[in-house]
Amino acid sequence: MADPAELTARLAHRPARIGLDTEFIRERTYWPQLALLQIALERGDATEILLVDTLAPGINEAFAPILADETILKVMHSPSEDLVAFKHSCGVVPRPLFDTQLAAALAGVGSGMGYQKLVESITGIALAKGETRSDWLRRPLSPAQLEYAADDVRHLFELNDVLDGMLGQLGRREWLASDAARTVANAGDDGIERWPHLSMRNAQFLDAMAQRHLVRLLRWREAYARESDRPRSWILDNELAVTLARKLPADRQALQRELDAHPKAPRKLGDAIWQALTTALPDEADAPDAGIAEKRDKNRLRRLQDAVAARSAELGLSDGILASRRHLESLLDHGQWPDALAGWRREVLEPVLAPLIEEKH
Repeated sequence: MADPAELTARLAHRPARIGLDTEFIRERTYWPQLALLQIALERGDATEILLVDTLAPGINEAFAPILADETILKVMHSPSEDLVAFKHSCGVVPRPLFDTQLAAALAGVGSGMGYQKLVESITGIALAKGETRSDWLRRPLSPAQLEYAADDVRHLFELNDVLDGMLGQLGRREWLASDAARTVANAGDDGIERWPHLSMRNAQFLDAMAQRHLVRLLRWREAYARESDRPRSWILDNELAVTLARKLPADRQALQRELDAHPKAPRKLGDAIWQALTTALPDEADAPDAGIAEKRDKNRLRRLQDAVAARSAELGLSDGILASRRHLESLLDHGQWPDALAGWRREVLEPVLAPLIEEKH
């Protein structure tokens, strides 16, 4: 379907829920490039599937009101990147959301299950996987591509019904709603990560000033990648960023020599990189030390992990659902519960973790 008017007409009667998936390409861009939209609609006892060409003019604008309608439940599977694609292409992050992957994890079915595996687990139906790495920007799409795309939404309503029933029996519907709301909020957050150096392993070996230089470079890179719609690594790769941060070039000419010595360096961006490196950020003095990992009490962290594992077993949840290692490290390092552990997770974890956090060294 490539006609916006036809799409609008097919969706004129607003459903109570809608199954959604997308195919997108992100190899050469920062933002996911929406290539195909799959829609599942309930028509009596049957499911109607619409395959919508998002490259056609006006299609994304025609679909935006459906995404924005909060009376319609959007049923999707592991939709984090799909939500970003919708935000960039349609200007809307769909809500409310029922994430079947997340629902399966909270229901104790399995953690991080792919759509095909979950469909087979719930329905017994084995789906083909042949078009996973297909070129979705080519036109026309092949019959195999179209069948694969349709399968991606064909069983969403059955998954929704079964998993919602399981969550209801376990009293965990509010858990899913809370996590889904956080997923939507994250997709809609346009802010640049404040301390991007913390996720880079090599940053822990830099001194405080070098870490500030790295923060400057990484924030600049993120803003430039978004503005130019190019992958971060195409702007400045991590290895070169750390090299420049570790030993600040003496002047602009020295920087250019450094760039010329690296085959993948952005030589034409020398002025912008120099400006970023030598311009202090107003909050950089507050940057957390990336080297804190070396000073962390690993035995204490292990006790936290063991406590979380025991609590997960009690609740019938897979490892990693309640708290990842990274979140426990943040809790241990800063003594404050990160946003990812707020709400119901804190309620079930605080009784077992608080004594370990407060214990004397």
